[in-house]
Amino acid sequence: MAVQECLYRLYERHLRSQCTHIPCHIAIIQDGNRRFAKMAGVQVSQGHRMGADVTERMLDWAHELSISHITLYSFSTENFRRDQGEVSDLFELFKEKFRSFITDERVHKYRIRIRMLGDRSLLPSDLLAVIREAEEASAHYDGFFLNIAIAYGGRNEIVHAAREILAGVEAGEIPPDAITPGLVEKHLYPGVTIPPVDLIIRTGNEFRTSNFLPWLASGHESAVYFCIPFWPQFRMIDLLRAIRVYSQRLDARQMTT
Repeated sequence: MAVQECLYRLYERHLRSQCTHIPCHIAIIQDGNRRFAKMAGVQVSQGHRMGADVTERMLDWAHELSISHITLYSFSTENFRRDQGEVSDLFELFKEKFRSFITDERVHKYRIRIRMLGDRSLLPSDLLAVIREAEEASAHYDGFFLNIAIAYGGRNEIVHAAREILAGVEAGEIPPDAITPGLVEKHLYPGVTIPPVDLIIRTGNEFRTSNFLPWLASGHESAVYFCIPFWPQFRMIDLLRAIRVYSQRLDARQMTT
């Protein structure tokens, strides 16, 4: 075991040396909790909990690597189609974790601002209340931003923004020639400033981005890294491998300019 740990640390150090650029904003599609649970012979709810533990470790990894924005794809609008027992268990887990953020020492030590992205109208009131409490408790922090996408759909957010802008035009509040990418972003994320996505990571050996942050990711040609480990298996070296891909892409771009 000691030899394995030593080799892991050496490899981690090697990866760090190859990460010549650190992305500002990483978006992660946390895939594979259910498949991991099946493989491990445990309940699906336990697989989700083990994934949530990795999410908490991400707070330390992001701080250590000086990543300032992480957006986690935790629950999509399509996920409402799952078994209602699983959905209820997930909502209970979300409540537990958002509540824990309020008193988590790392949140206050690292000055982490917690924010939710997604359609709040689709969530139960008790979950929304806890989310608002966590957001309010961290609203004055600016050291690191953790965005958690729940009841989120990329096309859904663009449709909502288009409806709001159209209503503004019809009301005479928005001149048609004032519709710019900046105006669209304000309606996509009202009251929230989120930089473009530099790197998307998807776990679980899936090779698609599932309509995640299309405006901030696809619209800005972010790097994409697909990896085999299920989310509960995700390690620091997997994060470093993804950042290495991002670094290689920037280095190659700089050589051609």
